[in-house]
Amino acid sequence: MSDYCQKADADFLKKYTYNMIKNKTAAPYHEPNSVSDRIALAIVKFMRVFADAFFSGRYGHRAVVLETIAAVPGMVGGALQHLRSLRRMENDDGWINVLLDEAENERMHLLTFVQIAKPSLFERLLVIIAQGVFYNLYFILYIFSSKVAHRIVGYLEEEAIYSYGEYLAEIDAGKCENVPAPGIAIKYWDLPKEARLRDVVVVVREDEAKHRDVNHGFANQLENA
Repeated sequence: MSDYCQKADADFLKKYTYNMIKNKTAAPYHEPNSVSDRIALAIVKFMRVFADAFFSGRYGHRAVVLETIAAVPGMVGGALQHLRSLRRMENDDGWINVLLDEAENERMHLLTFVQIAKPSLFERLLVIIAQGVFYNLYFILYIFSSKVAHRIVGYLEEEAIYSYGEYLAEIDAGKCENVPAPGIAIKYWDLPKEARLRDVVVVVREDEAKHRDVNHGFANQLENA
């Protein structure tokens, strides 16, 4: 993708997120106010238990596996919204662009942390299994209830923000080495050449906050439609 297109997509997402917050359709921390919200939150908390037990503080490896899953919802949602727009022969109100941008952004998170954590063969196998299961389940869920699907992603992003906050605390405490930022991260986020791991985690956490706002905002729009 050209630099011009990357800038155009970034500007579009920034403007779209701002408009959602301005119109109070985005909720940074969504309190469950319906049965479907509580189910969505319970699913995310259940997934968190397994992630905490398996990775046990190995935040770089955790990021590698979870970002391969995090990049799925945007692609699924974008594809289904694209097909919906074609069927109804009407505008999508910007949803497709935002969701595909989210998927690409999460993919760049993955490619960054792969160079930091160096995933093992077992973790790569785990990625294949987890992605295959999650893709199909999320695809089916989105068809039956896109509102619940977006709410789940909103809650997943809340957990991601919390996890990256823990990662920052480990770096600041000297428990995780603050290694130089990979070249791919410096180029993608336009970081200084002397950027370190901590700088990368900060910008990734900011990305997750945008995805949180957008997905909670989409869920709110569908709820109020």
